[in-house]
Amino acid sequence: MSDNETKKHHIVIIGGGPGGYEAALAGVQLGADVTLIERAGIGGNAVLTDVVPSKTLIATAEAAQRVENASALGVKFSFAGQIVKPKVEIDLASVNRRLLDLAESQSADMLETLMNAGVRVINGTARLDGNHHVVVDAIEDGKSERMEAKTIIVAVGAHPRELPDAKPDGERIFTWTQLYNLTELPEHMIVVGSGVTGAEFASAYNALGSKVSLISSRDQVLPGNDSDAADLIERVFRRNGVNIYSKNRADKVVNTGDGVEVTLADGSVIKGSHCLMAVGAIPNTAGLGLEEAGVILTESGHVEVNKVARTSRANVYAVGDCTNFLPLASVSAMQGRTAVFHTMGDVAAPTELRNVASNVFTTPEIASVGWMEKDIAAGLVNGRVEKIELHTNPRAKMLGIEDGFIKADRARVIDISKGHSLVEIVLHSGRNRIVRRMLENVGHPVVGLVRKQFGPIHLGTLKQGHIRQLNKMEIGALLKAATGKPSRPPRPSKKRA
Repeated sequence: MSDNETKKHHIVIIGGGPGGYEAALAGVQLGADVTLIERAGIGGNAVLTDVVPSKTLIATAEAAQRVENASALGVKFSFAGQIVKPKVEIDLASVNRRLLDLAESQSADMLETLMNAGVRVINGTARLDGNHHVVVDAIEDGKSERMEAKTIIVAVGAHPRELPDAKPDGERIFTWTQLYNLTELPEHMIVVGSGVTGAEFASAYNALGSKVSLISSRDQVLPGNDSDAADLIERVFRRNGVNIYSKNRADKVVNTGDGVEVTLADGSVIKGSHCLMAVGAIPNTAGLGLEEAGVILTESGHVEVNKVARTSRANVYAVGDCTNFLPLASVSAMQGRTAVFHTMGDVAAPTELRNVASNVFTTPEIASVGWMEKDIAAGLVNGRVEKIELHTNPRAKMLGIEDGFIKADRARVIDISKGHSLVEIVLHSGRNRIVRRMLENVGHPVVGLVRKQFGPIHLGTLKQGHIRQLNKMEIGALLKAATGKPSRPPRPSKKRA
């Protein structure tokens, strides 16, 4: 080994999910020597057993729904010259085979990308030996290797939480990682847990044709979302035949051989054909040697990290579902890149969670970004909530969508005089007509509407159809807005094109 090689920044990454994958690519792009250890397959749970397969299943469910509802859009089906109502039949074995093949293919593509980039990939398990060494046990040859690392990035993800009296068996009682072994559509799927995972699968299996019961220990489903959005999902669920058991907890789940019995905290028993346990996740941090290396964990076992993914040890970073950050694949990927940028001395913009857009893939979907309504109610941010029902939106009408609404990111009254009000409204997306309909909906028709700003870019007195060149401050503000917390928006240049 040459002197230059010994001096090369060596990054060891434990886990090949979205965070580990993006960290590895960022590392080699910046000239580091990168080793990535993954025990199952590149992409981790996100690609192999979680995000990719679940969203593929949801896409199939949405396709089935579109066929059933096609007649409302004027699409008719005929047989032997007679108009017939289509009956959608789901070949679940084919559906699951397709989604698993897709996940495997995506994992293989990611592995090829890493190897072509120059990342050393080891199929094995790893643990920290202090904060500068990693011990690797290779799965293929069984050999162990102790390697030194200037930077260690932990990206080990999480696994489904299990209840003592509701052990998943992969036959009748499932975690979300085991569902894809099903060959026939469940007659009656009981979903325990009403968070994002539980709500998405309840929505999907309902659309596929299963009878669905949803057990929620909270007042309503999706407790992490705005209450009016969660209330809408509940109404749609009930209308579509989903049985919702609110303010109740599953104490016990038993496989009876030809079905399942779920005993609730109030003593009642629900019988079904299958049961999905969606009661949260546990970080895969046990036995990694993190605490011995001086890395602080929360009581739940999650790694404590700051906005650049750094742990309590300066050279150890952690990303993804194993941390106390937002458990989203997109956030994990951003954390991975940010960690490498930070340790390599490059520009690292801290991840601001309120700038992260997220989506719940129920029917209808819930997309959100920025402050929640409860934050305004609690006085954390100065603003008012304005809402427009989706059924008044032209695009929704075109698609036949009636359930849903749109809310403004922020709204405030600037001035009131002579029977008129000057109002400032901030939208994450949308056009002028949305603002007009939103205000008309609350009894305040718009007299005049002026667009003053796009993100960090002030339009100033720039007239419609005119252009100007962005200055350096504005370009910098755009970059910051895209990757983290934006700075104070710059004033527009006085020069005009």
